[in-house]
Amino acid sequence: MEEDCCATQLIYGDGEFNADGLDKFVKEVKLAECGISYAVVAIMGQSSGRSTLMNHLFHAKFREMDANSGRNQTTKGIWIAKCVGIEPCTIAMDLDLEGTDGKERGEDDTAFEKRSAIFALAVSDIVLINMCQESDKGLEQAAMNPLLEMVFQVVMHSFVPRKMTLLFVIHTKTPFENLEPVLREDIQKLWDGVPKPQAHNSTPFSDFFSVEVVTLSSYEEEEEKFKEEVAQLRQRFFHSISPGGLAGDRRGVVPASGFSFTAQQIWKVIKENKDLDLPAHKVMVATVRCEEIANRKFNQLIYDGGWLALKEAVQTGPVQGFGKRLSSILSTYLSEYDMEGIYFDEGVRNSKRLLESKALDFVYPAYTTMLGHVHSKALEGFKVRLEELLNKREGFTSSVRTCTQSSMLEFDKGCADAAIQQANWDASRVIREKLRRDIDAHASSVYSAKLSELNVNYEKQLSASLTGPVEALLESGEKDTWASIRKLLNRETEVAVSKFSSIAVADFELDKETIAKMLQHLRDYSRNVVVKKATEEAAKIMILMKDRFSRVFNYDSDSMPRVWTEKEDIRSITKDAHSASMKLLSVMAAIRLEEKPDDIEKILFSSLMDGTVTVSSSQDRRIETSAYPLASNTWEEVSSEDTLITPVQCKSLWRQFKTETQYSITQAISAQEAYKRSNNWLPPPWAIMAMAVLAFNQFMLPRLQKKK
Repeated sequence: MEEDCCATQLIYGDGEFNADGLDKFVKEVKLAECGISYAVVAIMGQSSGRSTLMNHLFHAKFREMDANSGRNQTTKGIWIAKCVGIEPCTIAMDLDLEGTDGKERGEDDTAFEKRSAIFALAVSDIVLINMCQESDKGLEQAAMNPLLEMVFQVVMHSFVPRKMTLLFVIHTKTPFENLEPVLREDIQKLWDGVPKPQAHNSTPFSDFFSVEVVTLSSYEEEEEKFKEEVAQLRQRFFHSISPGGLAGDRRGVVPASGFSFTAQQIWKVIKENKDLDLPAHKVMVATVRCEEIANRKFNQLIYDGGWLALKEAVQTGPVQGFGKRLSSILSTYLSEYDMEGIYFDEGVRNSKRLLESKALDFVYPAYTTMLGHVHSKALEGFKVRLEELLNKREGFTSSVRTCTQSSMLEFDKGCADAAIQQANWDASRVIREKLRRDIDAHASSVYSAKLSELNVNYEKQLSASLTGPVEALLESGEKDTWASIRKLLNRETEVAVSKFSSIAVADFELDKETIAKMLQHLRDYSRNVVVKKATEEAAKIMILMKDRFSRVFNYDSDSMPRVWTEKEDIRSITKDAHSASMKLLSVMAAIRLEEKPDDIEKILFSSLMDGTVTVSSSQDRRIETSAYPLASNTWEEVSSEDTLITPVQCKSLWRQFKTETQYSITQAISAQEAYKRSNNWLPPPWAIMAMAVLAFNQFMLPRLQKKK
């Protein structure tokens, strides 16, 4: 069942605290039962998108501003709601608060805004500050600056320090890595400049606050992307009070049962603080007038022809002299601002010199775009130069060093050309670090690819040099088959290892440990080639045995087909054929890559060849006298990993083999008998001699009579 969102207005627009509503809210959400397992998150900042953000982030139901009706107030005071589906219990607080640049409030509401901000910081674990990049790149000289400055002072003077998280959510298209360092630097500058009581004169900002920065896309322009990013941000609020969670340090947290009373007392103290009055009339006039001048000059800058041409040019590629041209444009409008505001209060004129801040915010995307081009050009140059050197067979590590140095120098020159005189941005440093990371990442990728290619090439060489010879040796089935395989394996492996080692050291400058691992990989690979081939051959042992039997049985020692005359001893030939097949089976039964003796051949011959193998030693007699030597799934002194055909399988294979070869034997016997029968019509030799003598006499008798 979906959890309901309970919401109520905590403080009305006139400053009245809704005590009854808060008590009812606490009961409905069962807050008192939570102990200290709860969190409070407040959201302030620009009204544009604030309630929309909270509704998507916390699944609450704050009223949103209708984009079609213009910018109007959406929250009217302070509202609270229970965040749906987030554990532990999390209370969201929506403040109608923008700072001094709010278009939706008049000057009469400034005190309420300041008090609301102090209240939020006093009762919340997390304060989410909603900002738009086009008006608030950082905090220094920005809309939230005076408000947060005052808040820091009041918090240090009025409340016991309770560390909370300031979560800045910035709606922007500018890369996160460019905004975050600027924002953190501005916050630290603001903290350093705030007058502090003696007790906190050297207290670091981190004792009171921790800062998190998140960037989001525009809800109106990229709704789906906005929702995906908000969904990711929402996950950070789960288990926020756990160690390392978003809520951070919760020292002095008030139990949930006392939250209502504590909130009322804090609001009472804030309302009675007399130091929160509006500025004096003179300062007020200076403030308003200087802001008007700054806004007018800023609008002139927006439509400046030189700026528009420069902005368009930088979108398509790097612009030569970008920094010098833009600095000149900015200098013109800043000088005009100083001239027109020269008669106003100097302190206000300088502190409210919003034109420079707004102008720099405005041109910052173009500046980062320019740095992006410089970054891309330097990175692409690195890739091209590295590929060229590697194609020339230069060493990998030395090539990377040379190309990195060239690309970083190219980037530094490009950044110097793009630098803006009025700005003190660290974006170039950040992007320079990013360039170095990108270079390292590409080099690492190429390194891995080249090393992998080298490794694969040697693996292919080992496969080619081992597979065929090993197959031939196994199929020969000779007594020294495995000795020959071991010799072949050692020779080919050492050749490959030697060549690989020299290349790895010369080209890649690998450390000894890495080289040792890679060489061991090659040794393991070559061994696996032999094991794989032996396994493949063992799988077709029946075919090989029958082929061996056929060659020995059907062909004589000169490889001539046998004619089954009565001279051929079929029994002896059968025995020889069986013996040759049995030797092949014994060779295939196990992998013998270590020089360890085994009795597989003796066991097979003594068990399956009717005792045709002479048994002499005591160990042999033990084999001979074993009742069931093949009734096992293992061979003695042979590991299961090295076993290809178990004793039981050998017995089964031999039985099948004899059955399938019996036909050939029967055919040979039949052929021999047929041959004998075809020669039985001839008389005995003595009869043939007698007939020959008689025939001779008959032939010679007429001749003798004629002579007489």
